[in-house]
Amino acid sequence: MPELPEVEVSRLGIQPFLLQQTIAHVVVRNGRLRWPVPDVIHSLTQQPILSLSRRAKYLMISLSEGDIVLHLGMSGALRVIDADVPPNKHDHIDIVLTSGKCLRLNDPRRFGSCLWQPKGQVLSQLANLGPEPLTDDFDSDRLFTLSRNKQSPVKGFVMDNKTVVGVGNIYANEALFLAGIDPRRAAGRISRKRYQLLTKYIKQVLAKAIEQGGTTLKDFSNVDGSPGYFSQHLRVYGRAGEQCERCSSLIKSVTIAQRNTFYCSRCQT
Repeated sequence: MPELPEVEVSRLGIQPFLLQQTIAHVVVRNGRLRWPVPDVIHSLTQQPILSLSRRAKYLMISLSEGDIVLHLGMSGALRVIDADVPPNKHDHIDIVLTSGKCLRLNDPRRFGSCLWQPKGQVLSQLANLGPEPLTDDFDSDRLFTLSRNKQSPVKGFVMDNKTVVGVGNIYANEALFLAGIDPRRAAGRISRKRYQLLTKYIKQVLAKAIEQGGTTLKDFSNVDGSPGYFSQHLRVYGRAGEQCERCSSLIKSVTIAQRNTFYCSRCQT
């Protein structure tokens, strides 16, 4: 599933092709995505693109009257290609530009979405999101304050989009390992000092993932391939039964909030 760094890399990848271009028209081949594609999307013509931004894992293409809001779901990918390239089976939406290029959304599982946010309004999907993790709005004081009296595991707490957006499963596992915090521990039983460490490493692992992803930007104009996700050095995620890099103990796994969780019982307490 594309996580925040992959979505941010998608934004960086498509931005040079879309910014200050004009939408000629939109082709919707299959409007039955996670939510139905609104009629207004079908009718967009001759619309200048003013900016591209990201909120959590949503990409926002800003026009004068509102925003096209894209989500990649579990299997979605974006490519910028020549508009006359024949579509493949799961190419559901083309945002065709007057330049002759188009932004093509491919989504085999159709859990992605293409929505419309009128100017001055906020979609319900975006209304109750927490702060962006790489901004000053996200800090350890927030984590400590929100966590008080919570008995649920800290891993689920930091993955909650109301706490902070974009800390997906991979990055929660990695940040908790670096901070030395057992992912099973109750969120309310973690000290302010340890939340300071966790905040630091959440920011660090996300920023590093985005930086590493910059090497894949060429893939966003590749006709035959979808954007490849970048390789990362993972210390615990997906390494159950392997030796911990720090202490040589075996990495363990457990399910928390229906997600695979990996940790070192010696390094994380």
